[in-house]
Amino acid sequence: MKEFSLVATGDSLITLKQSVHSEPQYMRLLTLIRGVDCAFTNLEMNLHDYGPTCYPAAECGGTYTRAEPSILEDLLWMGFDIFSTANNHSLDYMYGGLFSTIEHLKKLDVPYAGTGKNLAEARAPCYHSTSNGRVALISACSTFANFGRAGHQRRDMKGRPGLNPLRYLSWFEAKPETIEKLKQVEKELNLPDVVQEEDSYYFNRTKFRAGDNPGMRTQAHPGDMKENLDSIRDAAKQADWVLFTLHAHEGLLRDSEQPAEFIEEFARAAIDEGAHCFIGHGHHAMRGIEIRDGKPIFYSLGNFIFQNETPYKMPADFYERYKLDPYSGVVSDAYDARQQAKPTPGYPEHKWFTDDEKYWISVMPRMEFKDDELASLELYPVELGMKKLRSQRGRPMLADPDYGKKILGIIKKLSKPYGTEIKIKDNVGSVQL
Repeated sequence: MKEFSLVATGDSLITLKQSVHSEPQYMRLLTLIRGVDCAFTNLEMNLHDYGPTCYPAAECGGTYTRAEPSILEDLLWMGFDIFSTANNHSLDYMYGGLFSTIEHLKKLDVPYAGTGKNLAEARAPCYHSTSNGRVALISACSTFANFGRAGHQRRDMKGRPGLNPLRYLSWFEAKPETIEKLKQVEKELNLPDVVQEEDSYYFNRTKFRAGDNPGMRTQAHPGDMKENLDSIRDAAKQADWVLFTLHAHEGLLRDSEQPAEFIEEFARAAIDEGAHCFIGHGHHAMRGIEIRDGKPIFYSLGNFIFQNETPYKMPADFYERYKLDPYSGVVSDAYDARQQAKPTPGYPEHKWFTDDEKYWISVMPRMEFKDDELASLELYPVELGMKKLRSQRGRPMLADPDYGKKILGIIKKLSKPYGTEIKIKDNVGSVQL
């Protein structure tokens, strides 16, 4: 009988050493990570020394993420075996930062997936060998600056370095009478004519389709979906266990706790094509859990390590964003200004988001597989010390029973729409299979 144990976590924005700590609730967490065949996290950091090729990009995912290359050794010390590098920070320091991160991963012989010097490399599975079989990982990202996505190589042209993308198509479904009103506005404003598709209407560069269920609709990009599913099929022939991870911020309009439609569409297709586990992250907060044909879909595991207020430096663009002196300002003032910023018209991202408790709690799932299906799925509540000082918060701990009950209650509620039942006992959530 095939058997396999797995721990999965969400985003690790790690800047400070973890190996110097030894609290009981922290060590119990590490025992869980170290006690399985394979443990996964999303490495949401660039590893470099601000070298001559590591230029800050004009766009970034919020914080320009960077840590000392030696921080990777702390993640290995914690017990992690395999990593995703596809996220909206992969190109924060352009190609120099990307290649430096890859170099340091390779130097320690660490399996990673999601980025490469061209699209074929970024989409390829990586592999990790265990006593209970070979593990494959494919990683993709749907939230990124467009320059960050990798491109295919041709016989007469190099491919573009970057991340493995899962793009998506989007449009608004609106009632026919609403679309007629938009057409009247177009005439009133004398907007330029645009080429219209037969089944849709473009207004101000936004696509609308007539329907009886108004709202935003999304669909996975057909080309990206096909090639990522091809990677899963390839991995299923080459490995005993296949993991797919997606870094995605996209959610439903006015309800970001629910994943966008294209995420659900792709996650289910990934399981159908041979993935044993779909691991979502990027939203920085928890989303629900679905069990499909005996295999888990985690729509978002939130943050696992969230130290995005302690990178050593920020580029001038970061200071300018918060109206600080870009030449002589100090980084602690920039972090303060970001935390206190008010929304700016047209620039909602200028308001920082971490004053909400949901970004400082999560669950860590521990899974047991037998014969390609889940035999058990336990959820351990994790808290990241929201109320602590900047120098201390963002580090994971197993939550105490009172707080753990609250955290597990949240994931139970988020998972209910998927028909997933979670029983809570002794500060552990057990998914009923």
